[in-house]
Formats: sequence, structure tokens, C-alpha cells
Amino acid sequence: QVQLVESGGGLVQPGDSLRLSCTASGIIFSRSAMGWYRQAPGKQRELVAIIASGGFTNYADSMKGRFAISRDNAKNTVDLQMSSLKPEDTAVYYCNANRDGRVYWGKGTQVTVSS
Repeated sequence: QVQLVESGGGLVQPGDSLRLSCTASGIIFSRSAMGWYRQAPGKQRELVAIIASGGFTNYADSMKGRFAISRDNAKNTVDLQMSSLKPEDTAVYYCNANRDGRVYWGKGTQVTVSS
């Protein structure tokens, strides 16, 4: 059974930084593409960043330069380092795994950016 467990969310102020982490189990992590998505209230889920099994990364335009995705294949973790956070970054952030077209999701972690 594949499990993706996110952690690190919380309430921060504009301009702050926050690091999210996702721990995967039940999956061949090193051969899986991993990603972070987010969903704000009343909006569709959107891509934040992805990292391929080989380490190639891709970001949504609004996150480039502020967010950084990384993975540790030894620990089965994928992290999202977020900086210069804005109120519009408020959302539930979901971890995603994609292995040979099979897609898995975590339950999400809330990030709230507010003064």
C-alpha cells in the first residue's frame, strides 16, 4: 500500500519561509517522479513543482525562484523549501508520486500565509 505523508505546514507571515516534507512508503521511490501540488479554497489543484527520478525539476511560473524541490532517495523523502511566502500561497499542499503512470496522493498539509 502506497502512503505519502506530508508534514511541515502551518501559519506563517508574509515574507517568511517554510519547508514541507513528504515521506513515501510502499513505492519504489527512486524510480518515481515526485511532486508538490496545492489547492486554494475555491480553486482547482495546481502544480507547484515536480522532480523526476533522475533529479530534473520543473516549477510553476509563479513559484520559480521562491520554491525549491528536492528529494532524498535514501530516506524516501521529497521536500519543498518555500521562501518569500505571499498570502496567495495559502493552500493545502499535496505530495504526489507518479510511477509508470500510476498516481498517488497524500492527504495534504495546510499552509496559511497571513499577517
